[in-house]
Amino acid sequence: MSIIPSVLALAALLALHFWWRGKLRRERSAQRAELARITQSEHDANAGALARQNAIFDSMIEGVLVLDENGLVSFANRTFAEMFATVGILRGKALLETVRSHEIAELAARARVEGRVLGHELKLPGEPERWLQINASAVTAVDRRRLGTILVFHDLTRLKQLEATRQEFVANVSHELRTPLAMIKGYTETLLGGAKDDSATAAKFLQTVERHADRLTLLIEDLLTISSLESGQIKLNLQPVALGPVVEKVFADLKPRADAKGVKLLNQLPPLVVTADANRLHQVLSNLVDNAIKYGRVAGSVLVAGRPSDGSAEISVQDDGPGIPVEALERVFERFYRVDKARSREQGGTGLGLSIVKHIVQAHGGKVWARSEPGRGATFLFTLPCSGGL
Repeated sequence: MSIIPSVLALAALLALHFWWRGKLRRERSAQRAELARITQSEHDANAGALARQNAIFDSMIEGVLVLDENGLVSFANRTFAEMFATVGILRGKALLETVRSHEIAELAARARVEGRVLGHELKLPGEPERWLQINASAVTAVDRRRLGTILVFHDLTRLKQLEATRQEFVANVSHELRTPLAMIKGYTETLLGGAKDDSATAAKFLQTVERHADRLTLLIEDLLTISSLESGQIKLNLQPVALGPVVEKVFADLKPRADAKGVKLLNQLPPLVVTADANRLHQVLSNLVDNAIKYGRVAGSVLVAGRPSDGSAEISVQDDGPGIPVEALERVFERFYRVDKARSREQGGTGLGLSIVKHIVQAHGGKVWARSEPGRGATFLFTLPCSGGL
């Protein structure tokens, strides 16, 4: 009978042993599952963070390039790839293999040695002309160990173009102001030198001074108009405007000039009503018709016509002068651009009329362009939103 308790005790111990082993196995399995879950969660979090980081870098307008401690590409965002027209995987490539620019490679080397290089400007080879501003900085660990280099590329092309435009504008304005001022000063000095005593000569000189003073006034007024249009300071009073009466008023204003050259003014507009500022529309048509009279042939004609076109009115002003060279058609709306500089100044132009036309039409939401064949006149066309017919 004494063997039975021993067997029972042994069985109990074995059961307890296997129970503890099963429990330990289950706990280890649970721990492994939890560790796997934590590892996967950390992996997912890191992948999400990396994806968000890449999305942030790819949304930047600046190009970003990160090099590791060996100078190999660790990361490049989308803008960088577009700037340098790179294709394929860049990670692991050498810098010179990526951008093929010794100047950028030297800049990265400087940043590794000096810690940072700021505001370096670089002109890229090829056409069209492109400029970049590069800021480079060494990436360091907490213990100041160098981990790599980051370079940020900012596209300066638009700023360079604006700077060139500004410089050209200042030079043109200076030239346009200098000519009449020199004439006024010269004739004034001549009058003061004794010519004032001859009444006929004095009257002739004073008329010349007045003409150049008027040209200065017109130039300054046009410059102020251009400035107001470009800055958005001019507010348009948009309302339905019948084109026919506006054209007739422009013809009435310019009739003396047309009669002096024997030019016929022809209005062949259909009944059209546009949404426009009546005063600015008058200014556009006055500039175009006045130019057509100036540069058209003697005893010729100026034709104003129009037609509805996809919800807009297309208006044209045509002359029968010598026309405009094909290469000049895209530039005639630039400030101070003249096809024939000498003839334009003789006619009293400021070189700003067509630029004003362009800005006014664009402020109305329309577009403006020119067509011409040398020797067969020129046609200037523009569109305005159409309000309907009369």
